[in-house]
Amino acid sequence: MKRAILLVDHGSRRAEANELLEEVAECVRQRVPDQVVAIAHMELAEPDIGTGIDACVGAGATKIVVHPYFLGPGNHTSQDIPQLVRSAAARYPGVDIAISPPLGLHERIVEVILERVEAAAKP
Repeated sequence: MKRAILLVDHGSRRAEANELLEEVAECVRQRVPDQVVAIAHMELAEPDIGTGIDACVGAGATKIVVHPYFLGPGNHTSQDIPQLVRSAAARYPGVDIAISPPLGLHERIVEVILERVEAAAKP
């Protein structure tokens, strides 16, 4: 079984914001070189979730884990993304697609926050 990770963010009209997700994906690819790692934006930019799932299946994935690159369990992560994933998944009945929780509360997130705060507080 070939696994894929589909990283999904909100999407932005700003190219720099959308490019960040590709940079995150490249970091993930380096950590899991045996897996397909693709990106998608929920709205406002391409590729969309359906196109991202198409890319994963096209790369041979039979198991896709969609990871919402969001902080909390808001409407996008609890309703919108699951609906978009269900719509795209209907095209691939033989592919197992799961959705992970968003980033949420995690000790390492707290570490990153404190690191950024310290960097901003320096004169």
